[in-house]
Order: sequence, then structure tokens, then C-alpha cells
Amino acid sequence: MSSAIDGWVHEKESAWLYGQVAACEPDPAKRRLFEQLGRAAEQQALKWKASQPGRDFVYRPSLRARIVAAVVRRTGPRAARPVLAAMKLRGLSVYTSGSAQGHAMPTSLAQIGERHRGMSGGNLRAAVFGANDGLISNAALIMGVAGSGASTGTLLTTGIAGLLAGALSMAAGEYVSVRSQREMYEYQIALERDELAAYPDEEAEELALIYQARGIDLEQARSMSRSLLERPEQALDALAREELGLNPDDLGSPWAAALFSFGAFATGAVLPLVPLMAGLDGHAAIVGSALMTVGSLAALGLAISLFTGRGALSGALRMVLIGGGAGLLAFLVGRLLGVTLG
Repeated sequence: MSSAIDGWVHEKESAWLYGQVAACEPDPAKRRLFEQLGRAAEQQALKWKASQPGRDFVYRPSLRARIVAAVVRRTGPRAARPVLAAMKLRGLSVYTSGSAQGHAMPTSLAQIGERHRGMSGGNLRAAVFGANDGLISNAALIMGVAGSGASTGTLLTTGIAGLLAGALSMAAGEYVSVRSQREMYEYQIALERDELAAYPDEEAEELALIYQARGIDLEQARSMSRSLLERPEQALDALAREELGLNPDDLGSPWAAALFSFGAFATGAVLPLVPLMAGLDGHAAIVGSALMTVGSLAALGLAISLFTGRGALSGALRMVLIGGGAGLLAFLVGRLLGVTLG
């Protein structure tokens, strides 16, 4: 298909989906936003059609669009935000947690994007859960091999191999995940940059409509959006945040995510190995590894309770029971296999 037909199909699909979202949106202001965005997409589709006189244009919703619409009807627009973002619908920032909590709308250009600054506890939470994964998986591996009657040297070798295999697997998975997400975001921002250059007035109006839905007077919103266009990079930043729900300054580094994941998993996985690396041998090494695991599980359970809202002691006990149960089961299976195969 030509670029004109591609553009027409994209705008018609967007208009159709905006209609589906508006039909399911109970909030009048948000519903008006999506209805207006739908009309804007229809107008854009007409421009694409006018650029190809004499050609027949027939639109039928794609299977993907129909599935997304079904998800919206089933879950509601707020819960379906990730799939709507993947369809490059605008205005989804009205469903962000910040808007739901009623943060103040910006009233000047200097305030655009200001609320996105700052750090969260996401990295700490990821580190705790990553260490927990490494601890339980490697402890269970060591206990399983110990149950088979393996020597201390074999246990140490197995534990180091388990640490490296698990940490490398986690790092590779995190790299691919963040890399793919970053490429998708960069593609969406690049499309937004092209549209801003080609249709500045339409983009300014869409941004003004979003601000209106978020509680600001329409004329003031239009004045802000028109002023914003005088600074293209700042305008692109605002459009990415408000229309796409993306933070261009926080797309994430695949390598940083991979190294962080590797380190978190390895930190937990090394704990059951400490008694073995300290020189304990035989029965003492197994008991020492088990005690180190139980103590570490309790500490991680306490840390995890900070994120889950559970009581600290109950969180620690639950983690000990879960991780300890996994290690005990692995030990029994290893003992059974050791007797059977030995």
C-alpha cells in the first residue's frame, strides 16, 4: 500500500478505536476527550483521502483492532491502557495514577513534565525480589544435589554453576525485554516527532483537548499548547508524556537493566554458598548452607513485607516456609534419585 493509504488506514482505525473507548468511558470529560480525538482522526483521514483523488477507500476494522475493542469492552479503558498504547491512541495519560490522584494541572510552560521528576522505590523492590529468586532457586539446587550424597566440592561447583546460569538467564531476559520496550517507545516518539512537524496545528489542538479533560480551561489550554509549539523539543516532550503516556527521559537502558538483574539474582544465589566457600565440609557444610538460607529467607521476607503491606513477622515466616519447603522437597528428591540411581 502507498503511504497515503497507510496513513488513511491508521487514522480510520484510530478514529474507530476512539469511538469504542468513548462508548465504554463512564466519565463525561474523558468521554468527550476521546470523541474529540476521534473526530480529529477522521479529519486527518479525510486529508489523506484527498491526497489520492479517484482512489477507492474502504475501511474495515482489522482483527487486531477488533480484539483490542473487545478487551476495552470487557475490562474498561483504564485497565486496557497498555493495549491501547500499543495501538498508538492518544490521551491515555488521563488514566495514569497521577491524574487519578488529582495532581494539579500545569499552568505554565515551566511546569510541563515537572511532576515526572524524582526517583521511586521500583529499583529497590526489583532488587529484593531478584535476590529472593536467586536465593530460593540456588538453595533448592544445592539441597537437591546434597540429597544425592554428592561431595562438598561437587556442591560448590553446582552452586556456582547455578548462580551463573540463573543470573545470566535473568540478565539476558531483562536485556531483551527492556530493549524491545525501548525500541517500541522510540518508534512511537519518532512518529510523534514526524506528526508534530507535518501537522503542528492538529497536534496543538489534541494537546489542548487533553489538558481540558484534565481540568484546565480550554482557551488557556489552547494558549499553552500554541506557545509550546514555539519550542519543538519541549513540545515533543509534552506530547510524548500527555498523548502517549511516555517519559522520554526514562526509557531505560537495556545494559543497565541486565546488569542490575544479574547483580540482584547473584546476590541472593551466593548466600547458600557462603558456608561452602568458608571451608565447611560434609554434614556441617549442608547444615550451614541450610541455616544461611533460612536466615536469608527471613530477612528477605521482612524486606518484601515493606512492599506487600503484610506484617513483618508473618512475611518472614511465610518466606521461610515457602523457600524452606522448596529446599526440603529438592533434598528429598535428590535423596530418592541418589538411592535409585546409585
